[in-house]
Amino acid sequence: MGTRTTDTTATDTTTPEAEAPDKTNPEATAPDAKASDTTASDTTSKDAKAPDDAVASDDAADTDLMEGLPEEDAPRPAAGVATGAGAVVAAGLGLASVTGTWLGTLMAERQALLGQIKLQTGKTTDQIAAVYGTPWHTTALVNGVFAALGMLVAAVTLTRARATWARALAWGGLALGVLGLLIAAGMYLDLFAAMPSMPSQPQPGGPPMGH
Repeated sequence: MGTRTTDTTATDTTTPEAEAPDKTNPEATAPDAKASDTTASDTTSKDAKAPDDAVASDDAADTDLMEGLPEEDAPRPAAGVATGAGAVVAAGLGLASVTGTWLGTLMAERQALLGQIKLQTGKTTDQIAAVYGTPWHTTALVNGVFAALGMLVAAVTLTRARATWARALAWGGLALGVLGLLIAAGMYLDLFAAMPSMPSQPQPGGPPMGH
């Protein structure tokens, strides 16, 4: 009986010592270390990606700002409308200077009426100049003014126009303005036709006709 009791006590005493290696086994704690390493690497990768995301967001913001700015070569809508209207006006003024205008006709008729009044009141004796010459020159002056305005508007439009059709129309108006100015100068200086003149009358007391 005494021997059996001793063996049981020895067995119970050595049991905690057999479990000691489990508590101090480094391999048992290895998964926890690996988990901490994985967490640290994930945090580092996120921190490394953070500057790239910031740079990408800055680039996107810069791109949006650049897209919002107008291009240098592209004209603004208001400027395009203004240059187009200027080209049309220049062409119209140039054409009017060549073909004549209602204003020129009205001014010529007024001068003709004034010439007739002068003849009736005895203020002038040159009937041709009063009835024909002055209205003719007045028409030339009005056409020349329209030609000069057409050339001016065309020149300003050409310095600002970007559209092809507007530049072509402005060049046409400029050409018509130059042509109208030349015609007006020729009319005013009587280069196309000389001023009519009255035939000379025979002086009184001359020899009778038929002798």
